[in-house]
Amino acid sequence: MKIIVNIDVMMAKRKISAGELAERIGITPANLSILKNSKAKAIRFSTLMALCHELRCQPGDLLEFQDDAEEDVSK
Repeated sequence: MKIIVNIDVMMAKRKISAGELAERIGITPANLSILKNSKAKAIRFSTLMALCHELRCQPGDLLEFQDDAEEDVSK
C-alpha cells in the first residue's frame, strides 16, 4: 500500500513553478520537493489546505491511494 502524490501534475496543469508555489503557501522549496517526491512521512492539514487553495483543487487531486492488491492484478 502506498500514497501517490500528484502535486507535480496539478502544478503543471496550473502552470506554476515549485518556487512560486512554495512561496505562496509559506513553505520552503526543499519541503515542497520532499512532498512532491513522495519522501514525506506526513503532511499538515494546513499545508494540504494551502496547496488545494493555490492549485484550485481537491485533496484527492493531490493524493492517491494505491493498494498492493491492485498492483498484483496489473502485473
